[in-house]
Amino acid sequence: MKKNRDVKLEKNIYAAGWLLLLVGIILLAVKRIFPADFALPPCVFHKWTGYYCPGCGGTRAVKALLRGDVIGSFFYHPVVFYGAVLYGWYMLSHTVEYLSKGRLRISIPYTEKYLYGAVFIILIQWILKNGVKIIWGIDLI
Repeated sequence: MKKNRDVKLEKNIYAAGWLLLLVGIILLAVKRIFPADFALPPCVFHKWTGYYCPGCGGTRAVKALLRGDVIGSFFYHPVVFYGAVLYGWYMLSHTVEYLSKGRLRISIPYTEKYLYGAVFIILIQWILKNGVKIIWGIDLI
């Protein structure tokens, strides 16, 4: 049985997407006005165990993606690229549908499958990065 779309939820996600874009633009503008580079504290899990946590590389992936380094971003943490593609696809398709007042029904529906996909990507990259470190002793990030 096919589940009905939750239009209210999708509108809330769409509004949150615009808010996220606005906050991102403001932060980038502030960084241009006040060019300060700050370092985040090291990952506590990595510091204590020597192995990568499931989120290791996420911040570097975001920074690489903002610089336009798609391959580097994907290498640091593939879920960041995955999320950016989903975000862009979701926002673009919903914007087209809203501007056409529903005549062009191209918006992608929200589904938890996208979240399960992200969890799968996170687990796979975590296993691979730590596997390479354990087997060959190579630090990938």
